[in-house]
Amino acid sequence: MDHVLRASTSDGGRREIALFPRSVADFYTDPMHTLSDLGIEVRIHEVPNEIRDAIRFSEDHVHAAYDRELAQRFWRILVQSARVMSEFRTSFVGKCSPVHFFWGSFDLAVTRFSGRRAPPFPAAGGVPNLPEAVVFDAYSHEVSSAGFWPGGQGIDYPAFYSYASPAPPGFSSASIRPVQAFWSHDLSEYILPYDAVRTARDPSRR
Repeated sequence: MDHVLRASTSDGGRREIALFPRSVADFYTDPMHTLSDLGIEVRIHEVPNEIRDAIRFSEDHVHAAYDRELAQRFWRILVQSARVMSEFRTSFVGKCSPVHFFWGSFDLAVTRFSGRRAPPFPAAGGVPNLPEAVVFDAYSHEVSSAGFWPGGQGIDYPAFYSYASPAPPGFSSASIRPVQAFWSHDLSEYILPYDAVRTARDPSRR
């Protein structure tokens, strides 16, 4: 709402960093220095995940956009999507992840686990700059995952998705609704365009 990044500590420390158009490298230094000022020393992997030809944060002087309106619209979509996914999560009695945000592709997801071991997942699954250790744990057991994705690397529009890993027999040809949803052979998952939900009479039930 205020277009700031806030950092606070349990002992009362508090800092704010304004969000405005500037290079990734310039912005990157601010949170790192801010955390250090608060007595928090962190080390992160500087290479963006799931992005081809990724540039290290500290060296990225290419990307420098920040659109206040679009940033807030995206945040509102995440808030409403998280509300619906949280309700969806309650109908499953087995092990289930919380609704969580992936830092790589910027998707919001909730995942159900069957409890059965899964065969080894292909190294990084063909996803660029994704450490094998991430997929090794994430897909060690059978999963069914659903979420919201702003698009890219396969589709050029925001959409909801659903996939299973490993996919059971007949999964890709299952009967689904609403009619706007479809199986993507390129992504190996079901896709429901965000616009189909946004313009529905009852988006939450869609």
